[in-house]
Amino acid sequence: MKEKIFNIIQIGDKSNKISRAFDIFITIIIVDNIIVTFLETFDQLSSFSGLFKIVEIVTVFVFCVEYILRIWTANYLYPEVTAGHARFKFLISFDGIVDLLTIIPAFFLSGFVIFRMLRVARIFHLFRLNAKYDSFNVITTVLYEKRNQIISSVFIVLILMLASSLCMYSVEHEAQPAVFRNAFSGIWWSMSTLLTVGYGDIYPITTLGRIMAICIAYLGVGAVAIPTGIISAGFVEQYQRKSSISDLKDADIQEIAEVFVDKRYAGKTVEEMEEAQQITIFLVLRDDFSVLPQKNTVLKLNDIIIIRVEGE
Repeated sequence: MKEKIFNIIQIGDKSNKISRAFDIFITIIIVDNIIVTFLETFDQLSSFSGLFKIVEIVTVFVFCVEYILRIWTANYLYPEVTAGHARFKFLISFDGIVDLLTIIPAFFLSGFVIFRMLRVARIFHLFRLNAKYDSFNVITTVLYEKRNQIISSVFIVLILMLASSLCMYSVEHEAQPAVFRNAFSGIWWSMSTLLTVGYGDIYPITTLGRIMAICIAYLGVGAVAIPTGIISAGFVEQYQRKSSISDLKDADIQEIAEVFVDKRYAGKTVEEMEEAQQITIFLVLRDDFSVLPQKNTVLKLNDIIIIRVEGE
């Protein structure tokens, strides 16, 4: 029974209809909770506060039950450690922290502001559900694979922001000391300019300052375009890799192809994969390494395998 419950509450198991129904149920509960949290902020709907409270209690109760079940079945999630250690690993894991933050606001809502702000964590609970499915997993995979390039582009933006803020402060401080009081005022202006937001609450009035603002605004267009281009290119690469093996077979492709290893194939050995799918695996691309496949090589999630579909 414990193992069955563990399999049911696992997210993203498309092969188990009960687990898939549980995912849909939890999604509905989370959406209902978020909608109620949103509607409670409207004074015009104060007459429905009783109904909102009931929905809040019911949904939080479901969250609590799910949280307890996940702690109880944690030894199946981490079978390599003891039951107590497995429960501790779940409690400090991302999923465990999100589950806890989902529950805490209901018990401390009238307390500190920080606990009321934690209600936003329920949205991350919804993200966690979506992240287990292929469509959302593409986004997380792209961000992970392009993390170095994204970090580099963000670093460039920060350097431009600091440089432009110091330059603008030096030029504008004497002309409007109440506006550009310190370097932080320049940072606020440079942020809104580089990111093309342009709030207009702080702006240069000197000729030199305006010339600099024009140049910085042009730099801002390029600064925003850099990470956007990196992420867009990553999406194109991922969708090209997401061609499933079944699609390749149906298309009767006989040449070499790249296939993205998703949850259906992760954990299988090269031998199992070749026999089940009637393919030949020539190479496994894993992170920044190329792995020559052996019969007992275990495929991992997000691996890229170079294959050829065997002819009929």
